[in-house]
Amino acid sequence: MTTLKRTPLYDLHVSLGARMVPFAGYEMPVQYPAGIMKEHLHTRSAAGLFDVSHMGQIAIRPRSGNLRDAALALETLVPVDVAGLPEGRQRYGLFTDGSGGILDDLMIANRGDHLFLVVNAACKEQDLAHLEAGLAATCIVENLPHRALLALQGPAAEAALATLAPDVAGMRFMDVRTVELVGAGCIVSRSGYTGEDGYEISVPAADAARLAQALLAIDGVAPVGLGARDSLRLEAGLCLHGNDIDTTTTPVEASLEWAIQKIRRAGGERAGGFPGADVILKQLCAGAARRRVGLQPETKAPIRAGTPLFAEEEGGEPIGGVTSGGFAPSLEAPVAMGYVPTKQAGVGTRLFAEVRGKRLPVVVTSLPFVTPGYKRR
Repeated sequence: MTTLKRTPLYDLHVSLGARMVPFAGYEMPVQYPAGIMKEHLHTRSAAGLFDVSHMGQIAIRPRSGNLRDAALALETLVPVDVAGLPEGRQRYGLFTDGSGGILDDLMIANRGDHLFLVVNAACKEQDLAHLEAGLAATCIVENLPHRALLALQGPAAEAALATLAPDVAGMRFMDVRTVELVGAGCIVSRSGYTGEDGYEISVPAADAARLAQALLAIDGVAPVGLGARDSLRLEAGLCLHGNDIDTTTTPVEASLEWAIQKIRRAGGERAGGFPGADVILKQLCAGAARRRVGLQPETKAPIRAGTPLFAEEEGGEPIGGVTSGGFAPSLEAPVAMGYVPTKQAGVGTRLFAEVRGKRLPVVVTSLPFVTPGYKRR
């Protein structure tokens, strides 16, 4: 039996009454006594504090001392404009394989003398090996297990974090900077996984509990677990790796082509050169046979991942399937995401989800389900 790891905040979670569950090899809080529904709605109305220390944090340093060399090297693994990313900014990226499938999604930040990556917990060991295999000749790939990661999310996040560091109020969505919090040197990005304004804070592990306690002492900040994190990201229409994206889905099928900048596309200055480029570039031009879409059930019954989708109320074979689904507390209604043929991916298309042998009507809808609260200016 594999021993589960613990984040630096484990003792704090237990002291707060969290229900701990196995997740990506860690003991993680799925909820606190308030419950998932209240935690979700609190994040939408005030500020929720999440422990995301199970995520992988990696630094990529150019052996030449020139950051552009590291950026161009990383571009051989991702279909993203890394070389054009300004210092102090970050962007969303994807590791792709030779067939155009998605190995993982990640965040990439330009830290001036190095690139700072945050990758998914379940993929971090394979991502580290993938980076070392692809970049060892030109870069030093450094795992950062000594750092924890907190996320402060919600409309009150700015005011809360500004009580500890007033300058964070001037950050825009996707800005990244070094900030001192409770005496610790932190890497703070204005980003997150909830669709709300907020910050992700990389902090030395030894200082993580002290920072978390300082944030929780601020009026309006409450602890939030994995349960609400998942319902928040579903409302925001964001992909969960392993459910909505994996090696069987391409960025175009996943409706993530916005993450591939013009310079990396056909005709661009640095077109292609990443794994699966022939497949992905062709789909960018000609389209893909299927698409990830939002789904709004017409009944109150939640539709879960794995539910097959049909074009007709009776007869026929499944045309697609649900990859994420559940109840959306902000909407007081069920929502879902899934893959359907492109010809049936238009907003307003009526389909049927088969739940326990009964086909329930669903309508293709635009994503996200809730209006994002990001601070872009």
